[in-house]
Amino acid sequence: MPEPADATEPENATAAPATAEEVAWFTAAVREHSTALVRYFARRGPRQDADDLAAEVFATAWRRRADVPREAVLPWLYRTAGFTLANHRRKTVDLPVDEVPEKGAVRVSDDPELSALFDAELRGALESVGERDRQILLLHAWEGLDGEGLAHVLGISRSGADAALSRARKRLREAWGERLSF
Repeated sequence: MPEPADATEPENATAAPATAEEVAWFTAAVREHSTALVRYFARRGPRQDADDLAAEVFATAWRRRADVPREAVLPWLYRTAGFTLANHRRKTVDLPVDEVPEKGAVRVSDDPELSALFDAELRGALESVGERDRQILLLHAWEGLDGEGLAHVLGISRSGADAALSRARKRLREAWGERLSF
């Protein structure tokens, strides 16, 4: 499975000119998936950045158009969007080098994905599952991905994606149950 580029990939100045078929494919991909990408970013960060971040993903898709699986364009875009969002978040945090937090030191409650949830109990349950489980659950619930789509985004097999979704749901149910028993 081709790996999506991260958003910092340099332009390839020696790339062959685009064919009419590539232009038609890209135009269709933008028309079909731009709203989904803008929503993806709007749910995960400042709304004012969503259009620009979606444009970055499409720029990467254009540069990497030969690598985008035609049967799984949207999952590839979501995977690339995850890298783009991570790069964007790193750019917006000004920290002196001696104050860089260890991995996992950022408070989950500061996560824009979770702050978009109005239900405090659901937000609390999602805070208590791991980051990967949260990513899987939100891709499934918000973006409508399951099975093959999740497999493409996560870079794993279809059966692995199904199992990961099942485990994430189980952990969320357990976290929800623990919160309700208090």
